Amino acid sequence: IISASRAAAASLRGTAASPGPTAARHQDGWNGLSHEAFRIVSRQDYASEAINGAAGGVYLGTTNSCVAVMEGKQAKVLENAEGARTTPSVVAFTGDGERLVGMPVKQQAVTNPNNTFYATKCLIKDIKNIPFKIVCASNGDAWVEAHGKLYSPSQIGAFVSMKMKETAENYLGPQQKIPSYFNDLQRQATKDAGQISGLNVLQVINEPTAAALAYGLDKSKDKVIAVYDLGGGTFDISTLEFQKGVFKVKSTNGDTFLGGEDFDQALLQHIVKEFKRETGVDLTKDNVAFQRVREAAEKAKCELSSSVQTDINLPYLTMDSSGPKHLNMKLTHAQFEGIVTDLIRRTIAPCQKAMQDAEVSKSDIGEVILVGGMTRMPKVQQTVQDFFCKAVNPDEAAAIGAAIQGDVLAGNVTDVLLLDVTPLSLGIETLRGVFTKLINRNTTIPTKKSQVFSTAADGQTQVEIKVCQGEREMAGDNKLLGQFTLIGIPPAPRGVPQIEVIFDIDANGIIHVSAKDKSTGREQQIVIQSSGGLSKDDVENMVKNAEKYAKEDQQKKERVEAVNMAEGIIHDTETKMKNSRTNYLDFQSEGAPS
Repeated sequence: IISASRAAAASLRGTAASPGPTAARHQDGWNGLSHEAFRIVSRQDYASEAINGAAGGVYLGTTNSCVAVMEGKQAKVLENAEGARTTPSVVAFTGDGERLVGMPVKQQAVTNPNNTFYATKCLIKDIKNIPFKIVCASNGDAWVEAHGKLYSPSQIGAFVSMKMKETAENYLGPQQKIPSYFNDLQRQATKDAGQISGLNVLQVINEPTAAALAYGLDKSKDKVIAVYDLGGGTFDISTLEFQKGVFKVKSTNGDTFLGGEDFDQALLQHIVKEFKRETGVDLTKDNVAFQRVREAAEKAKCELSSSVQTDINLPYLTMDSSGPKHLNMKLTHAQFEGIVTDLIRRTIAPCQKAMQDAEVSKSDIGEVILVGGMTRMPKVQQTVQDFFCKAVNPDEAAAIGAAIQGDVLAGNVTDVLLLDVTPLSLGIETLRGVFTKLINRNTTIPTKKSQVFSTAADGQTQVEIKVCQGEREMAGDNKLLGQFTLIGIPPAPRGVPQIEVIFDIDANGIIHVSAKDKSTGREQQIVIQSSGGLSKDDVENMVKNAEKYAKEDQQKKERVEAVNMAEGIIHDTETKMKNSRTNYLDFQSEGAPS
């Protein structure tokens, strides 16, 4: 019987390894967090300082940024030194080493394109169309170079954050501390950037949640809200339930490579293509000319949101052997819509997926909030007309929401509660590489879950806990977040020791994982900065892969579970036979009749 069982198990296993747990394939770890600029900061405690007086919020967007503060129960967006409520998220370095941020950068961009940085959160997708130099850092990340010095995207974000901090201090006074919100940056890198700029980072919240807070501060009616956020760098869609002052995030989805910058690029490429067709000159070879066209494309995009036609006139744009070349082009609203129609259509699938994950239908959505500068475009509004409602100022919504959350954390607002969710499932690798989930995706955070496991072999004195994140059935197909080993387990037959594994996620998405031997009380733990390790693109790809390989993964999991069950039967049978033989020999030695 045992031989037959072993043969069956071996057949099921195929080429599987020995009975011990298989190691998860090591995947890329935390990117963007190891560079020298943040080394000192990373050793500091991020615990919030005491908050006195006003609290505010900083919104760092791909295209524009702003800062808001709470005055009583009203959020106020502050004007910067130039008198504007929003500040362009651009940074430049002049020839004499001066650093410029915001509007002054735009005023010199044409004459200094190689050292003017914009949309640094979108480096990978736009690398072919960017005039400044992108280099590979020592840790493999994409950084930018200006006058021989290297800067990470997080550092560029910190420079803009400093500008926002100055705006807040001019209004609140230098002693005020404000929480910061950054759009689409890794949470830990966000805290680093805020720390570098001198901010006291209370909590990092996502943009749709912040926009919903801005929308719902004075609302009393309970409803399900959809936040459609088409900003400068990304598209996000979230569904939230608002009930008696409590915001609960039900689902999130989006497209990390879709935003206003893509609309600019589409129009830019159209203009460049038409100019080359008419003159034979390729503007992409001339950085100064290309920068002028880029600015003209952005301006035309904004004008066509409210006008039926615009003129693009750029005299003496470039020159060839025949003399100077001028750009004169008329662009209609209909032409622009035709150029970007495919981009707008790409927002529909994430909306459908978000509602599916939240288990709501269109009729369940009480209101749709339009957020982000691109939602000013009539074609975008038309695309979501089934859900359309009047929105707050798109570029200010996130900062207002962050300010409200800041006041909540400061204890000044007590009738609003924010409940966010974890974007992907969390769990550990168990016997033969199976991914055992402890916390499912879209679970409201903070949350705490525990489960009891045991050993896989007789006499096992230690267990390795591998923490993974993803939606696949096998741990090796998911992201390895971290691992640790619990040692000192008293030797015992397999399955006897009781090892309790606890997952505890706080409001910032930071994961605390512990493993405890219940018989000895011995414990080991690890803290994982989970939300900073995955971009929204990572999340989307993981979910898509889980759906794509669902059947194959399930078959693989069932195969492994069958092996585990067969070996469990073998182990139990061997143990019982061994005990029976021992009992029989003891019985014989006592002189029992044969």
